[in-house]
Amino acid sequence: MTEQAIEVARRVQAQLTAPGAQFEVVDDVVDGIPMKMYASRFANLRQVAEFAELHGDAEFIVYGDRRYTYAEFLGQAQAVSTALVDDLGVGKGDRVAVLSQNNPEWALTFWGTVAAGAVLVGLNGWWSTDEVLYGLQDSGAKVLVADRKRFERIAGHLSEAPDLQTVVLVDCSPTDVYPGGTLPAGVQFLTFDALLTRAGASTYPDVQIDEGDHAVIFYTSGTTGRSKGAISTHRSMVANLQNTVFRSMADSAVRAELGISSEGVAPGSGKSQMVALFTSPLFHVSGCHSTMVVGLMGGVRLVMVEGRFTPERALELIEAEQVKMWATVPTMVWRVCEHPDRHDYDTASVRSVSFGGSPSADELRRMVRETFPNVVATANAYGLTESSSVATMLSGPEADLRPGTVGRAMPVVDLKVVDGDGRELPAGQPGEVLIRGPIIMPGYWNRPDATAETVVDGWLHTGDVGVLDDDGFLTITDRAKDMLIRGGENVYCVEIEQRLVEHPAVADAAVVGVPHPELGEEVKAVVELADGAEDPGDAAIRQWVRDALAEFKVPTYVERWDGKLPRNASGKLLKNVLRGDAPDGFSETM
Repeated sequence: MTEQAIEVARRVQAQLTAPGAQFEVVDDVVDGIPMKMYASRFANLRQVAEFAELHGDAEFIVYGDRRYTYAEFLGQAQAVSTALVDDLGVGKGDRVAVLSQNNPEWALTFWGTVAAGAVLVGLNGWWSTDEVLYGLQDSGAKVLVADRKRFERIAGHLSEAPDLQTVVLVDCSPTDVYPGGTLPAGVQFLTFDALLTRAGASTYPDVQIDEGDHAVIFYTSGTTGRSKGAISTHRSMVANLQNTVFRSMADSAVRAELGISSEGVAPGSGKSQMVALFTSPLFHVSGCHSTMVVGLMGGVRLVMVEGRFTPERALELIEAEQVKMWATVPTMVWRVCEHPDRHDYDTASVRSVSFGGSPSADELRRMVRETFPNVVATANAYGLTESSSVATMLSGPEADLRPGTVGRAMPVVDLKVVDGDGRELPAGQPGEVLIRGPIIMPGYWNRPDATAETVVDGWLHTGDVGVLDDDGFLTITDRAKDMLIRGGENVYCVEIEQRLVEHPAVADAAVVGVPHPELGEEVKAVVELADGAEDPGDAAIRQWVRDALAEFKVPTYVERWDGKLPRNASGKLLKNVLRGDAPDGFSETM
């Protein structure tokens, strides 16, 4: 592959976004902020659901032995929406929270809620009792939809969520949770099946929904401090959807011009239905915004993993359902690609694997191709909860040309890199990454102070350190708060982490700072050894880094981590855990 692919991609984007084209981009002003918008777009998420009715009897969700066609799923979504409004008194702007593992009920609650003009609150399924109660209190949720395992964490504390009026249980009855039959006062209990049968109509409620209306509150990862509820609007989620569809079509056009097959890579390509493995948590934007919402519009069959993710179950589903596409967090891809029995499964159907923001994307891409022999497309994406998922994407033939980057900005996204004083930096110089466009949140729920610090004149200050090259490709070098300063030199942790995971004995790695009275900080590497690998020893690990990087980047300390390195549901390393300052009761598993 030559640099020709970049020129072809630039030309294709210009054609698809030109005046009168399918993805025409126009300049607009939203709430006083200039930004680019698609001239033709869905007005809200309810219109997306109505469009998806065209997929009819095609399968939408596979979950164990349960299979939903589009017609069945959307009919039930209408029932949920009607029941929320007519029976549970949910009005426009009211919050409906979900606390559950991925399942069809989660997805039905989402579409039922947003189609009624209410706001879906995705509560992190890994949260402790106190964190869940905080999410309910902070959001003021009126209704909670929950599975038994997670609801039992708060079953005895509902009085601490005074706004909560109704609990809908997904997989049990109230008496299963309260065996004595005494239910908490002031709260109505229903099963999800009962909610479906209470609906008196098979259409969505007649509620006006505007582009700027709130659709979702998802809480930021919370690796430091109390989580904040980032708001996604109908505008931001629709923009993310149309960005993704644009990129799929553009990549197919680039491949066609370059003579590269694209069958089975994008939704709608090839003669058969696209089948996607669905493993990203729905309480994160990668699972909700970029998998479920995009999948519904694109006619994709989503194969959900029941319960906790395991590489064995993922491989079984890939074989049984002939999965073609898998978009998930890097951690899950690593686990499948490292599984010793991976070649015992038929993975020939997989054509595309995507992951978000991996610090070792180049090595991961190599392992993907070794595990999935017919993959013709890998993609790496970059985005935040505050940007309603994807801001940049590296995909198509460009992925082989700029493997260390996270790609170029989506058509309606502006990027810039600034110094500490907010001055825009030229290509090649590292600084903080700023993002602007319709995908950016209007703010944090009930946190005008935090919003004012994070979104300034429409620009989202990501806190990420990055570099733009002359062609607009973005490389993320580190989180600003994780950057170390050793003896006056900036040390970007991700650079060292990427080198460490290239060692054959290292499965995963993290770099943190250790205080030093003279240097300020010294470098500490925390490594997870590969299964069955012999420990090479500290000296060999240091030399491995020294062979590729400057001396000041060589770890002074090397620690072995017992088990998997702690990551949140988005795949981000929990460096507060590695430093030993995690909150009491922290658990990294659901």
